[in-house]
Amino acid sequence: MAEHTRGRGRTTVRAVARAVVLPGTWPAALDLGLVDGERWLSRNLATEIEQRRLFPWIPVFFGLGILLFFQAKGTPALWAPAGALALCIAGAVALRGKPFILAVMIALSALFAGFTTGVVRARSVAAPVLAKVTIAPITGFIETVEDREEGKRVLVRVTDIKGLAETERPRLVRLSVRKGDGLSAGQFVAGTARLLSPPEPAWPGGYDFARDAYFKGIGAVGSFTGAVKRLDPSVAAPLSLRVAAGIDEARNALTQRIATAIGGAAGGVGAALVTGKRGLIPEETNDVLRGAGIYHIVSISGLHMVLAAGTFFWLVRALLALAPGAALLWPVKKIAAGVAMIGATIYCVFSGSDVATVRSLVMTLVMFGAVLVDRPALSIRNLSIAAVIVLAREPEALLGPSFQMSFGAVAGMMGLLPLLQWKRAEGRAETLLDQGLRWIFHAVTGLIATTLVASLATAPFAAYHFQTLNPYGLVGNALALPLVSLVVMPAAVLGVLSYPFGLDGPVWRLMGWAVARVIEVSGWVGGIGGSTLVVPALGVGALGLLSLALLIVALSISSFRWLALLPAGIGLALAADPSRFDVYIDREGGGAAIRHAGGQLSLVGRPSAFVVEQWLRADGDARAADDPSLRRDARCDPQGCVVEMRVGHHVAYVQDVAAFEEDCRRASVVITRLKAPPGCNAALVLDREALLARGATAIRFGPKAIEIRSVRRGSEAMAWSERRTGETADPPKENGPRRARPVPEQDLPEDDFSSGEPD
Repeated sequence: MAEHTRGRGRTTVRAVARAVVLPGTWPAALDLGLVDGERWLSRNLATEIEQRRLFPWIPVFFGLGILLFFQAKGTPALWAPAGALALCIAGAVALRGKPFILAVMIALSALFAGFTTGVVRARSVAAPVLAKVTIAPITGFIETVEDREEGKRVLVRVTDIKGLAETERPRLVRLSVRKGDGLSAGQFVAGTARLLSPPEPAWPGGYDFARDAYFKGIGAVGSFTGAVKRLDPSVAAPLSLRVAAGIDEARNALTQRIATAIGGAAGGVGAALVTGKRGLIPEETNDVLRGAGIYHIVSISGLHMVLAAGTFFWLVRALLALAPGAALLWPVKKIAAGVAMIGATIYCVFSGSDVATVRSLVMTLVMFGAVLVDRPALSIRNLSIAAVIVLAREPEALLGPSFQMSFGAVAGMMGLLPLLQWKRAEGRAETLLDQGLRWIFHAVTGLIATTLVASLATAPFAAYHFQTLNPYGLVGNALALPLVSLVVMPAAVLGVLSYPFGLDGPVWRLMGWAVARVIEVSGWVGGIGGSTLVVPALGVGALGLLSLALLIVALSISSFRWLALLPAGIGLALAADPSRFDVYIDREGGGAAIRHAGGQLSLVGRPSAFVVEQWLRADGDARAADDPSLRRDARCDPQGCVVEMRVGHHVAYVQDVAAFEEDCRRASVVITRLKAPPGCNAALVLDREALLARGATAIRFGPKAIEIRSVRRGSEAMAWSERRTGETADPPKENGPRRARPVPEQDLPEDDFSSGEPD
């Protein structure tokens, strides 16, 4: 009977292998028996099932459902994904005796659960978004205050904006204040502000600030135009606001104390490591840390949470170990894990509960929770549980670099963890010196190996989101992280514990010394030629394939890992030969970047420096936004500019109506913030009305068509009003150029973020 059961199990596994990996559409001439492929697939699939490695794929399908939600047109109904989820769950329960169908039902359940989560999340944060530029008196409660090099930045919970009805009034606005002395969280203030809707991406595929603002509840950004008055509130502040304001005031007080005790740039960095307030870090220091590839240390995330919780864990365990009775009778390890969880939670709350910090807290709590139930702290199952919890709480995090890079780095290290483990060969007894040297060797090689693996795992996401790579980041991290791990973060914990007693000064100075050394190391590494490489924006296809390769390596435990070579190879090939846009146009037609015959972008008009920087990075161009060479290859006069492209096309940027007659006749593409005449016969005309409908637009000239990509707002877009569209227009013909199809006019808010980078 047992033999029969085992045989039936092997038959089932073989059937699953055929159904999942070997589709029936394969050519019949493929003889798997020649290479023993069927047995290889069956054996490895059985290993995956035996080691419970199908479970980690649940968050993958959960995330796939979230991605489908963000690709949906308009605002999806809740009943559709929820109903599909219920049907899949019912199917899984009813067909649980059939392994293959059960696996499919679970995967589909996870997918529809992710889609449902996206719908619920979008509806739960729904709030009015400012529709146009508004200059008006505003009143509200200050929720948070951040000191900056020039003035302050405040988050205001709005009670009234003159001229706006309650249904149109944003719930939260983020404002800059040049002279913000005396402003603090919890105050009720009034003043005149210039308000703008959160900005759309600078180019199709660029970072979506409006989406992030929407999920944070921020419906407008801008600045106070005059004095800010503190008033007695007309209504009582909600309890949630009073709690948030109290925490923010405590954070600001500690930030100033640390920055003053340390001084200089090291003081700003040290304060940011403890409280999460980065406004006091000089921009030059930010650039130094970025150049060395260690800027991640100033953003409180996984590294800081693990080090802080680890410090609590180590201190409690070491103190309890000093008492023989406690060490023998008490579960010291579990007590230390519980204290570490409490300490990590307090650290998260006090550091501002930023998105990345909360995400790291969830991962940390799952890891230490495993210790409480006598399970391995570091396992792919725990990482999977943490991913599901994080995505269920904030599904929009899946699209951001923080989630992708943090989980990618951890998954990569877990996938290659067996390669980093080795045992000492049995032999002669080691002396104390031998043990010390062996510990140092393992520590150094482990640090280098984990840093290398994490760098490789996160490189595709860095190239996609930031268009930069730091080839010497391995050196920077290897030199800086020991100081951060052994001195900076333990000192931060001790400083916070001694702060209520007023004995924290010496601890902050010790921490400041270590931070200063980190900055010095960063400056040295960043000074090496080629420390920062600007690369063209990675395409979605290349990113998806490289991510799939990482998932296969991290989640598989059998020889299935070799299958990762296929998507990795194709993804690298696509990344090595990116498809770049030839023209970038800002959302209002105020300027454009056009690829001239020499192959580089040439600037016309007057786009903001921030937008130009985004265009250049997307193109892999390391030039600064004010580089004179950007204007060299455009032929300009007071009526406009013309750029000759390598493919033989001419792109005209019209600034005066007098230029339309000639440019519409000779140019392939006409760009203007004016209204083009109806008889303009260029192949593609992007005038004021078209850009109001499209938003920021990019163009790629192909051999047979002109490809157009736009950021579109309208009634069919998501609530944060961003949508990418792909269209084509016929190229110009010698005997009859034609105009592109008209685009229905849509209501695009007029906004201007030329003052600086919205963050």
